[in-house]
Amino acid sequence: MTQQLKNVMLSSVELFCAVAEYKSFTQAAKIAGLTPAAVSRSIARLEQRLNTQLFVRSTRQVRLTHAGEIYFQQCQQGLTQIIEAEQLLRNQSQQLNGRIRISLPTPYGHYRVLPLIPIFKQKYPNIQIDLQLTNKNVDFIAEGFDLAIRGRYFKDSNLIVRTLEHAELVVVAAASYIDSYTIPTDIAALDQHECLQFILPSTGKSVPWLFKVNNQIHEYTTKGSLHCLDDILGTVTLAKHGAGYYKPIGLSLRKTFKMDNS
Repeated sequence: MTQQLKNVMLSSVELFCAVAEYKSFTQAAKIAGLTPAAVSRSIARLEQRLNTQLFVRSTRQVRLTHAGEIYFQQCQQGLTQIIEAEQLLRNQSQQLNGRIRISLPTPYGHYRVLPLIPIFKQKYPNIQIDLQLTNKNVDFIAEGFDLAIRGRYFKDSNLIVRTLEHAELVVVAAASYIDSYTIPTDIAALDQHECLQFILPSTGKSVPWLFKVNNQIHEYTTKGSLHCLDDILGTVTLAKHGAGYYKPIGLSLRKTFKMDNS
């Protein structure tokens, strides 16, 4: 096929089709921005290569020979396919396409990002999305992620970091748990309650709870007998069913818990 294409002069074929369509060397020359003599020479070279006369020329008219008619029909089909192929590529280049690998923390991904994916796909149907939902530490570059969302700062990172939103520091529990126990009024009072713990896979330790007191962030090491390993959504389910207090990123679970800001 490649060797055959070397012998095909598409410019001559296009000029041939223009002359055949308009039945005029002069008109074809105007469209192509050439002189009639240049068009005539191009057609002559094409006829020589094909060893076939394509036109009957006279001072008054130009008409196709029988062989020219057959050749014109085939060339029209071929040029139409080329035009359609180019149009297809132009349309694709105007649309976003490709593949995006995204790493998300489990709760934020489930409650904030995944509901938006169908909307994104409707707008950009040609984009393939690979989603990873995990609470483990991930080497974003080594594992080939284009985008990652995390609920922490990257002070010493070479990554490009943008703040999406600020998280609320909240503690939540189901109404059934609150009805059964006194509501803690300070951090120390949490020692008397079941505090659901999530064990961070990368460290094997529970994630400390953060509280803002007098504009300063304080860490609180929870005490409790219920630990969730790896799956942080397990703590969400336990909290919803009255197992104890849980400290999520508030913005992730506002629809899950009817939060009382008092």
